[in-house]
Amino acid sequence: MTAGGTPAPIRASEALRKKLAKIGLHSETDLLLHLPLRYEDETRLTPVDRALCGAAVQLEVTVLYSEVQLRPRRQLVARAADASGEITLRFFSFYPSQQALLAEGTRLRVFGEARDGFFGLEMVHPRLRKIAAGDPLPTALTPVYPSTAGVAEATLQKLIAAALAGAELPDTLPDEARRQLQLPGFARSLRFLHAPPADADVDALQARHHPAWQRIKFDEALAQQLSLRRAWLARRQQGAPPLRAQDDLGERLVASLPFGLTGAQARAVAEIGGDLAQPYPMQRLLQGDVGAGKTIVAALAACQAISAGWQAAFMAPTEILAEQHYLKLRAWLEALGVRVAWLTGSLKSKAKREQLAAAAADAQLVVGTHALIQEGVDFARLGLVIVDEQHRFGVAQRLALRKKGDNPHQLMMSATPIPRTLAMSYYADLDVTVLDELPPGRTPVKTRLIAASRRADVVGFVEKHVGEGRQAYWVCPLIEESEALQLQTAEETHAQLSADLPGRRVGLAHGRLKADAKQAVMAAFAAGDIDVLVATTVIEVGVDVPNASLMVIEHAERFGLSQLHQLRGRVGRGAYQSSCVLIYAGPLGEVARRRLKIIFENNDGFEIARQDLHLRGPGEFVGARQSGVPLLRYADLEEDAALVEQARAVAEDMLTAHPALAEAHLRRWLGAREELLKS
Repeated sequence: MTAGGTPAPIRASEALRKKLAKIGLHSETDLLLHLPLRYEDETRLTPVDRALCGAAVQLEVTVLYSEVQLRPRRQLVARAADASGEITLRFFSFYPSQQALLAEGTRLRVFGEARDGFFGLEMVHPRLRKIAAGDPLPTALTPVYPSTAGVAEATLQKLIAAALAGAELPDTLPDEARRQLQLPGFARSLRFLHAPPADADVDALQARHHPAWQRIKFDEALAQQLSLRRAWLARRQQGAPPLRAQDDLGERLVASLPFGLTGAQARAVAEIGGDLAQPYPMQRLLQGDVGAGKTIVAALAACQAISAGWQAAFMAPTEILAEQHYLKLRAWLEALGVRVAWLTGSLKSKAKREQLAAAAADAQLVVGTHALIQEGVDFARLGLVIVDEQHRFGVAQRLALRKKGDNPHQLMMSATPIPRTLAMSYYADLDVTVLDELPPGRTPVKTRLIAASRRADVVGFVEKHVGEGRQAYWVCPLIEESEALQLQTAEETHAQLSADLPGRRVGLAHGRLKADAKQAVMAAFAAGDIDVLVATTVIEVGVDVPNASLMVIEHAERFGLSQLHQLRGRVGRGAYQSSCVLIYAGPLGEVARRRLKIIFENNDGFEIARQDLHLRGPGEFVGARQSGVPLLRYADLEEDAALVEQARAVAEDMLTAHPALAEAHLRRWLGAREELLKS
């Protein structure tokens, strides 16, 4: 560290610093926390005649001769020997310096994988080091670090060793916490991991089970928890309008509904209502499985804001979902005297001007897509922001909507359940409400896996289903490379099914349809005027047609687990037993096979999310949140869940009892990156 606690820059050339920056190495502190992927044992020598094929070994040999051979391809070949035997050293790409090193009579230590060659034992591209007779062997294992193009492993080793030699490594964990958790000291752990002694337990090191690794993983999790908790506390220092209901609008909405609230919905409404009444901004995540009834909870939150004399904005990621919400919310609220406006990018100029004027004047609830955050959209008195499918919006988009008001309260909704370990680690800066109860009458959907060769059987099943008076979705394959190709596939599927199901009304919905045409198709399907709706994933969320009780998904192996679960959730909303048919084309890859097995065996969205996290890893699972929360490099969310839990408790204590240590810990692990969390 330099004076003032700023991390010291890496002592290297400008060109090298640029390359190191590609792997996140900007300072000496970053070098210290750049830990080995694995280790190589250069502390012992193996005689040539005892080198096992396939094993990485270190030999001490003398070069007998070397030459550049041109056939069958240009290569540098050397023959070397010790007292027990000879070995060939082979290089397909090489530098003059390597050629000079392999001069006859040179004594070398070579490290690499021994293998059978045409002329006996050989090593291809071994690591070479010139030595003198009697040079001592290293006393520590050799670290192998994650690197990037243009940065040699030896360069990284030297830079890190130099940083370590000159580093002061004060412990930032309070003594009582370290003793209670039985963790080794930070300096000792870090030095051990960069240079473990020759007798270290390599298996425990590689598996990251060694006590030194436990300390590093704990410190990393602690930095994340400190940062998130600090963001949570900072929000409570900000001012926001306390939204306390001044009339019975919410009660009148509940009384007008054809259904009662579940216990989970009632609890969620109470939690959110309590937050809205506070003089600091709510930032709550409402998550629940498909069909758990998040929209009515959001509507009641909007009622509280409106009743307090403020506006609410409701933003959804796609036009079709935003319009579904608009129609549902308008049907519920306009009868109670609430003025609801609709704003989307596809509105004609005159209609858009009218809706913009309404948002800036008397509209109490404005529903729309990301058009809500565009320049020129002004709100008269925005008190509550509701964001549906929040993981589809980045931080910048959510911030833009928040800036439309004076620090409005935020309610974010997600039908992609977040596993507990993930929520604990990546969403700890939010308050989380879970709808863990489905409304009565929701029957579990039966899932079937059918090979593409039996497509005709599926068409027959659809015919029988429609003949009994019910409706079906037929979802076309996901083609990420080409939207045009996906559209073509949808149109071809529509034509094929129209021919296969004579006398049946087959509709088509896709993302390229104009908004009014798309809405007309969806309205016709909802009214029962379409028997089978062929669609792309535009129907993934928000569509609610109780009479639709069959979902067919073609090329199901191309979809992610979350999408499959969302699509399956479009059925099972009425009184009939519903089915979801997943048509797959072989041969299946290992990941696709595991995905289909998970969706076939599970209906619980939280269990599916847990297994999806295990399959994909946390980086990909939460990537779209774009929150700037640094991904855990060393701790594993499932394996180290207990460590994260302990880190959360220690973070709480450090921020109140040891603020200076908390500051030093954050500076060490996050540096300037913590600024990203302030959003």
